[in-house]
Amino acid sequence: METVNVSKNDFGVILSTAEILINKVEDVLSQDEVAEKRAKDVFLGRVKGKTKEDYNEYLKKRGV
Repeated sequence: METVNVSKNDFGVILSTAEILINKVEDVLSQDEVAEKRAKDVFLGRVKGKTKEDYNEYLKKRGV
């Protein structure tokens, strides 16, 4: 097996990119958990749920 030399700078870029990709994969895979937690919070009254009309009104006020 051959040895590959990578500069500290290049390794930092590679590591940074890998961390970004891992975080993106984690975000995609945990969407069900996020949705379930939000639904539970709304059901238990911890947070007030918003309707589509609420969001449309908010966006209208913001000029969107």
